Amino acid sequence: MEILIIKTSSLGDVVHNLPMVSDIRARFPLAHIDWVVEKAFADIPTLHPAIRTVIPVELRRWLRAPWQARTWEELKTFRRSLRHTRYDLVLDSQGLLKSAVLARQALGPVYGPDRRSARESWAAHLYQKGIPVVWEQHAVWRNRSLAAGALGYPIPTTEPDYGLAPLQPKTIPSAAPYCVALHATSRASKQWPQESWVMLGKGLAKHGLGTLWPSGNPEEERVAHDIARAIGPEAQALARMGVQALATIIATARGVVGVDTGLVHLAAALKRPTVGIFCDSDPQQTGVLAANAASLGGFGARPSVEAVMQALGSAGVWAAS
Repeated sequence: MEILIIKTSSLGDVVHNLPMVSDIRARFPLAHIDWVVEKAFADIPTLHPAIRTVIPVELRRWLRAPWQARTWEELKTFRRSLRHTRYDLVLDSQGLLKSAVLARQALGPVYGPDRRSARESWAAHLYQKGIPVVWEQHAVWRNRSLAAGALGYPIPTTEPDYGLAPLQPKTIPSAAPYCVALHATSRASKQWPQESWVMLGKGLAKHGLGTLWPSGNPEEERVAHDIARAIGPEAQALARMGVQALATIIATARGVVGVDTGLVHLAAALKRPTVGIFCDSDPQQTGVLAANAASLGGFGARPSVEAVMQALGSAGVWAAS
């Protein structure tokens, strides 16, 4: 069986799609599974051993410059790559009009969420078959339900299996046991106060744990350095790096704590003890979903430093005294 998955972005959504791939592989061990994803997140599907080919797109950039000659040349190249294989099923788990249009470029029947379940109802008009999915459930379960409906097997009831291969970094940035702290997020309303991060870092230091502070742009890097300086020598602001390089550092962390960002979901998928801090989103729908993971807070409900420390301790990030 030849299967193509369309899930282009964002990082957290891509991670939430991984258990669906594991379900398909468990049901169809000989299936060939390809994945269309934004180039910026293409490292994530490559970490799943069931994925044969990752087909990158740069849809965001193409839409910003639709009339440039480079855009049209890249679109032609992408379409040739997409039509290299005739698929038995093209599954759009993004549920957007733009992802449905991408899916229709492939050779094969296109399935996706029906008009009541799709994030953009117009997308459902481009599918050969729409699958009803309960919207109120977590994104991981929505994706798993969608695949089950498309491929005709019962919706799994097992714990999500993200299927990521074990990672070992070539170099570890800290000789001491460390936690990774993901302070940066896409919206100011999702951020946790800087003074709370400092208190958390100092609290972890009392348990013999250093903290590593990644960043993705100059402003985030400046904040990371400010926090690290306020904590002391146990904290280290990391140089900017790609997703795969950061994933290897996360994979050997004693624990991970972060705001609502794709990397916190990646940490849980890598089976690290993870605490997600939610200040302006619903953890029931997009929270950290994995064994040994916890989601704290919610809309307008920033969790306290004490609550985060307690959750990390309960996850076994440091040895009980």
